[in-house]
Amino acid sequence: MYVCLCHAVTDKQIREAVHNGATRMCDLSRELGVATDCGKCACMANQLRKEAVHALGPASTARSAA
Repeated sequence: MYVCLCHAVTDKQIREAVHNGATRMCDLSRELGVATDCGKCACMANQLRKEAVHALGPASTARSAA
């Protein structure tokens, strides 16, 4: 599904970005443009980010804290 209409970003793209190391919201904004225009997607994008980080397990939490 589309999460960010301004930049045509899907939930799959957000999950892929997290899998590739974009574990913070600012990483997603920089890489995909999420929440950089109207901002209406910020809450949903952040929720998807959290779910994807959780799915990666403890190793991803250590990376995002560094």
